[in-house]
Amino acid sequence: METILTVEHLVREYGSRGSVTRAIDDVSFSVEKGEFVGIMGASGSGKSTLLNCVSTIDAPTAGRIFVEGREITGLKPREVSRFRRERLGFIFQDCQLLDTLTAFENIALALTIRGAAPGLVEKKVKQAAGLLEIADCMDKYPYQMSGGQRQRTAAARAMVTDPALILADEPTGALDSKSAKLLLDRFEILNRQREATILMVTHDAFTASYCHRILFLQDGAVLTRLERGDGSRRAFFRQIIDVVTRLGGDQSDVL
Repeated sequence: METILTVEHLVREYGSRGSVTRAIDDVSFSVEKGEFVGIMGASGSGKSTLLNCVSTIDAPTAGRIFVEGREITGLKPREVSRFRRERLGFIFQDCQLLDTLTAFENIALALTIRGAAPGLVEKKVKQAAGLLEIADCMDKYPYQMSGGQRQRTAAARAMVTDPALILADEPTGALDSKSAKLLLDRFEILNRQREATILMVTHDAFTASYCHRILFLQDGAVLTRLERGDGSRRAFFRQIIDVVTRLGGDQSDVL
């Protein structure tokens, strides 16, 4: 199986001599093509910092990161921008859609920037919209859509360029339970039908139960790992709750 992401002995420190905070402490892991991997941990555990390093938004203090076999740590600014645009897809908690563009235009933007032919743009946007069940929103502006529709539009935007890796940072954090479940069901289909490789940060056990594998961070280090295997999502949810409880977390979500 093809390895999409490799993280080797990653360290991220902030501050200066005498007052150094190690947000990421010697983290190593890999993600294979088609995997759906979650990163969990309490506030301040380093999960968002780890995602920022993988996404090239933040630069590690030490260690190396490879995407599709290419080392991305140390890329020049112009190379970073191109890599981020062409090989990564992003889904944020607050969607970050452009208010002056329709859903169709928001999804199409990355393809348009890359100079894709209009016919191809329309075809790929319609495919993504159909998969995420937002075909009826294509002419709407973000303010005209529900929170769930906006987030699914953001997911369509992230996948439309067929990136090597989709990075999701608390994608259900601003959604009600019904909208969150619908989005996660679409993630599951996206992962299964399109073999999308997803790395998702979440604090929520219900959201994490959709993953194949979870890394639990504490104080910047990987404390433990959990694999779903062939078990049901409900059983995996219970395992996640057990780990969160042992780590002293507070998790009240139920299936």
